[in-house]
Amino acid sequence: MLRWLARRKNANATALQLYGSSVAQARLPVFYRDWCVADSFSGRFDLVALHVALLLRRLTAEGEAGKDLGRSLVEQMFSALDDDLRKIGVGDLTVPKKVRAAAGSFYGSLKAYDAALENQDDGALALALSRNVQPAEHKEVAAARLAAYVRDAAASLAGQDMLELGQGQVSFPRPTEIDR
Repeated sequence: MLRWLARRKNANATALQLYGSSVAQARLPVFYRDWCVADSFSGRFDLVALHVALLLRRLTAEGEAGKDLGRSLVEQMFSALDDDLRKIGVGDLTVPKKVRAAAGSFYGSLKAYDAALENQDDGALALALSRNVQPAEHKEVAAARLAAYVRDAAASLAGQDMLELGQGQVSFPRPTEIDR
């Protein structure tokens, strides 16, 4: 039993590192300044969820160990969302409803992104992104550029060693290097 607890603690620590890397990547100014993602609570969450979805997609390709780490990663994201909602003053009775709604949105987005990436359909990926990433006020998300970035990020993640991912080390491509 103690081994199980130790493995779970390690998985949570690793998932927290992967989540932190996803948040850091999602906070890059290029997404908001150049690609017209809303620089708001919702827009930032959409980008964090996108990066977590890409990581989850990669991890689940590794069998049970990857799926377990992926579950821990998603738990970290929704735990952080719960904390963030409380920090901005959302009431205790409303937080669970908002987290459930965000979870439904996340899994719907994940399904759409996954299908578009599997079918190598850039149009469907851009459409999914334009539907699931909140745009800046009076603008449209640069969905084609974001789709090119997502495709490159998925390819980059696919090439990363699971041992490194399992130690919380992940590398996302620089979005400013995407020139399409």
